[in-house]
Amino acid sequence: MHIIIPARYASKRLPGKPLLDIAGRPLIQRVYECAQRCAASSITIATDDPRIEKAARGFGAKVCLTSGEHRSGTDRIAEVIARLELKAEEIVVNLQGDEPLMPPALIEQVAQCLESHPEAAMATACHAISDVETLLNPNVVKVVWDHNGYALYFSRAPIPWPRDKMLHGDHQAPIGAYRHIGVYAYRAGFVSRYAAWPACALEQTEQLEQLRVLWRGERIAVCEAGELPGPGVDTAEDLETVRRYFAGGMP
Repeated sequence: MHIIIPARYASKRLPGKPLLDIAGRPLIQRVYECAQRCAASSITIATDDPRIEKAARGFGAKVCLTSGEHRSGTDRIAEVIARLELKAEEIVVNLQGDEPLMPPALIEQVAQCLESHPEAAMATACHAISDVETLLNPNVVKVVWDHNGYALYFSRAPIPWPRDKMLHGDHQAPIGAYRHIGVYAYRAGFVSRYAAWPACALEQTEQLEQLRVLWRGERIAVCEAGELPGPGVDTAEDLETVRRYFAGGMP
């Protein structure tokens, strides 16, 4: 397993996000240290910004300075895979550069999920939804999968729809829906194919890149997370939450 951490300086809500201080260390270092707790063959920070490159080299990370023209983190990962000359079947995990509280055990679980599903091009994780508010929230991505553990669909809509529970107002019945967790493992040879495909209509409608994979007929393996991640850093409020977490004595 190889871990690649894409990190961009330009963030609309938190400019310079990877370099923001988290209890004495930049955010990108906190994410890198999370990756170090995994059994990874290599860890590479992928960035298009020399400021992030300089900071990452300063704490000893391997860095790949990539093109600034990439449309997504996956495109950036495709460039890194090519430059590392990884073999097609090697497993690459995309660890987002704003996820300092992603459990190392979950990173390894997603990689193992891909390894155990040979027909899958990529793998991801999920956890059960326990309340209707979360089910109805369009900012929460839901996933359904088949009996072999392959994704059928991802959506911002409430899927599957618990008809009887909603019809009769049974608040004790389980919802039976699952929230998608945004950590991905890929087969290295798949990523360049993905990056070459144009966005599909489903992807543009839902604003979910993984739908491009299903639309093209590729398979995504899904596992139920054995350990849930802490909050990522998307907003100023998230930043303060994560700062308090690390300031409270966590490593």
